Amino acid sequence: MATPKKKRKPWKWVLSGFLVVIVLAIGALAYWGTGVYNSLDKFSKDKEDSRFGQFDDNTTVEAPPEWQGKERVNILLLGGDARGLEENQVPRSDSIMIASFDPVTKKAHLFSVLRDTYIDIEGHGRGRINTAITLGGPQLAMKTVGDLLGLDIQYYVYTDFEGFKALVDSIGGVYFDVEKDMHYTDNADKNKYDIDLKKGYQLLDGDKALQYVRFRHDAMSDFTRTERQRDFMNAVASKLKSGWNIVQMQKILDSVSPYIETNLQVTDMLKLGQLGVKSHLAGTQQVPPMDLIAEERVGGASVLGVSDLDALKASVQEALSKDDTEATPSPSPGTEGSTDTTTNNSSTQ
Repeated sequence: MATPKKKRKPWKWVLSGFLVVIVLAIGALAYWGTGVYNSLDKFSKDKEDSRFGQFDDNTTVEAPPEWQGKERVNILLLGGDARGLEENQVPRSDSIMIASFDPVTKKAHLFSVLRDTYIDIEGHGRGRINTAITLGGPQLAMKTVGDLLGLDIQYYVYTDFEGFKALVDSIGGVYFDVEKDMHYTDNADKNKYDIDLKKGYQLLDGDKALQYVRFRHDAMSDFTRTERQRDFMNAVASKLKSGWNIVQMQKILDSVSPYIETNLQVTDMLKLGQLGVKSHLAGTQQVPPMDLIAEERVGGASVLGVSDLDALKASVQEALSKDDTEATPSPSPGTEGSTDTTTNNSSTQ
């Protein structure tokens, strides 16, 4: 299938590290008392302080069942670019990820949703999935993404460019292998967000990390960008597990809280933290998968249709059942169904 051609500006990105802050560290830090508690409490904004204050969560869409702590929990991660917008305007969620945790198996999975996916948005007809938040706020975004994946999404975490930079800087940067030279000049921003990275293993501060997760000027555009973003999230998660960053957790939380909005209450964060420190990342996946993308044009613009919604939901369930960190065992010689070691090994590769 031909790669979709896009002409849109390249500064859209995905943010996922804030959830990592919550789920990997909070449970272990609960005993630290009021300091960490108060820092976490700032993540949840009052209606008058929220950038989504114009939306009434009780009337947009029906809320999913509350998480009781024993069933699967799904968190929507949204990254927005508010540059050029007025104070009361809501930017499209041009970065969309879902973190899914199973309290029984202790497996976590991460899904990246392509922002131009064209689907039904409840009450608003069909549209790009990244417009749902502008039409009905985070609740409608959760419902729309959940309908696409076939999952109940209980929580969301939203942030922007500066929040991402603040997170990476607050943990001392992240050592990461930049796979190739990356360059892009954007005069529309007076070159504030130009991209200029050299290939190689290096320490990425907040600014350079933002350049890395924003870059999309290669053959597969958003497809390879979302893969890089998932890889970078994993690196952030590993850095957050370090003893020094655990000690500095209140400082980290305070540095990012001005940029975060979430419906997570502190009690939810503590439960997720306890789950997060016991879980491991079992797999990641792009949504829609490449074989289920149907190129469409709407109003002269290219969008990404879904050729089979049921098959997409089935692929999500299949991904959730797997653990990519577990090696597939080869049948032992002499066991039932095994007659040739070489043959059996090759069949598992």
